[in-house]
Amino acid sequence: MTRRLRNLKSAVAAFLLTAGAGLAQGGADRLDDLFAALQRAEGTDAQQIAAKIASEWSKSGSPAMDLLLERGRDALDAGETQEAIGHFTALIDHAPDFAEGYNSRATAFFQAREFGPALSDLRRTLALNPRHFGALTGLAVILTDIGAEEAALEAWREVQRLFPASPQAGVTILQLERSLNGRSL
Repeated sequence: MTRRLRNLKSAVAAFLLTAGAGLAQGGADRLDDLFAALQRAEGTDAQQIAAKIASEWSKSGSPAMDLLLERGRDALDAGETQEAIGHFTALIDHAPDFAEGYNSRATAFFQAREFGPALSDLRRTLALNPRHFGALTGLAVILTDIGAEEAALEAWREVQRLFPASPQAGVTILQLERSLNGRSL
């Protein structure tokens, strides 16, 4: 009986790994399609596609982790920054490869004016998800706030490359280019 139970557990584990890989690939294919559409979209169409991408990024694959993300976002919306940081930290502790946990905590740190931890979390977000234009936007905003305009300009250019219709990128790029005019880029 014990041997049969071990075999059954092994078979279930193998199935779950295979199914999970298929789900992850399906999610990656969906994101690739959304990013391709985002390259061509304008106006409200682009905003809707960007929102769909953000929604995909918010899916951890675990109802418990999704609940922690939701609770953290709710706390952040309610102005409970430290509570939000606690929820996002718990999420990261349990799902260290879930980029959105780091990105959300970076937002909370930014709201708390804790730029060092925010930058660290943004760096981790982008290591896990290099196409995360939300994290790049946050990075660009922080870099501007701390006076690193050249680096901010590069971050904004990357946002615009990924999300050409970004309502902030084009205007901010022009402002930074004017500000840096005459300085060596």
